[in-house]
Amino acid sequence: MLNKRYVVTSFLQYHGMILLLQRSSKVGSYKGRWAGCSGYMEKDEDPDKRAIIEIQEELKIPSDQITLIKKGDPLEIKDKKITWVVHPYLFETETDQIQLDWEHNKYMWLSPEEMELINFETVPKLKETYDRVKV
Repeated sequence: MLNKRYVVTSFLQYHGMILLLQRSSKVGSYKGRWAGCSGYMEKDEDPDKRAIIEIQEELKIPSDQITLIKKGDPLEIKDKKITWVVHPYLFETETDQIQLDWEHNKYMWLSPEEMELINFETVPKLKETYDRVKV
């Protein structure tokens, strides 16, 4: 039986551009791959609250500078020994100034059209996750 892990993945939007983050070599999974702002959920944790906490911790954006645009239906992603249950979010942010913590090396802002054309290594099913929240 596959191990289930629950995570949140938030996409931030600023003036129509979407933020992608490159995962550092210090994270436990998918080192060097591009992703949204993600984090594990504790058992019975509210995914809405966890999404905001991850943005604050990983990007140093205060909660009063983000607005929830859309919450998508959870998505199950099977990968080798783990089934990830991903809770996707789209937030609008009032700033494009972010400070990366240890979990990421780089970031970039892309248009939604560019998101569709991604041809570099991402975490599994990043496009499908984004599709759940795109407006």
